[in-house]
Formats: sequence, C-alpha cells, structure tokens
Amino acid sequence: MFTKTLVLGIGNLLLGDEGVGVHAARALMGNECSRGVEVLEVGTAILDALPALENAEHIILLDAMKCDGKPGTVYRIPLGKCRTSQCIASMHGFDIFRVLALTGRKVPPEVLVFGVEPSYIGWSMELSPPVSNALAFLVEAVKMEIKNASGVDSNLS
Repeated sequence: MFTKTLVLGIGNLLLGDEGVGVHAARALMGNECSRGVEVLEVGTAILDALPALENAEHIILLDAMKCDGKPGTVYRIPLGKCRTSQCIASMHGFDIFRVLALTGRKVPPEVLVFGVEPSYIGWSMELSPPVSNALAFLVEAVKMEIKNASGVDSNLS
C-alpha cells in the first residue's frame, strides 16, 4: 500500500543548523497528520527509511541546503533541479538519487526538497538564530505543500 506523502527530516542534530530537517520533522510530528501522510525523523540514517521510500507517491525532504544565500532562507526545489544546480542537496554526503534507486521502483516518486540556508555548521545541538527563526516558516510551508498536493485540509495545524 502506497503512502501518499512521505516527509523525511534529514540532518545531524549535533552540528547546529545541519539538524534543521530533523527539528522540522519533530515539529510536524507534533501535529495530527491526515491519512496518507507519514513524517519520519531520519537524521543521517537515510537507508533506515528505505521501506517507507519504497511505498511513497510523493516525498518531501527537509534538510539544510547550502546555496550561498542569506542564512535562514528557505528553498523549495524539485529534487531533479538539485542534481544540476550549484547548490548542495545534502550537507552530509548521501546521494538521495542512489538511495531511491535502491528501492527498485520502476516509476520514481515525485520528490521535493525544502532546504534552509545554514548559518552555523559546527558542534552544537542548537539552531542559529536565523535558522531557528526560519523553522516556523518551513513547517508552515510544508503543511501548505501537503494541503495543496492532497487537495484537502492536511490537519497539520
């Protein structure tokens, strides 16, 4: 059975802003999800999400994204554009394209990346002020994306 939308919070909580995707996933988990939406805190263990990736129609990745913008800037980019873009789609080195290939799916899912420009990547379990301030906007943007994709209220309030 396919999950309509899978939201993956990616990043390393020990490296400051690198953990923004995990912080966002935790904020989304605190809300009641509509049927067909699954939110997972993946951290740096993307392979642990392989079973969920195999069954998702739409995937939303939440992560830090270095694009040389102003810290705290939130980006919404289809994964296919990350491949050719000069921005780094993942700050911790995994290749989501290869992970998706491991699913063995004949038709790949639609994948959208919500990234936040980091200010501080270093030993800290706290987000920098600009990224912390962007977190609420990121969470609301993901809720809106889910609502628009499903055509109904996402119940993530």
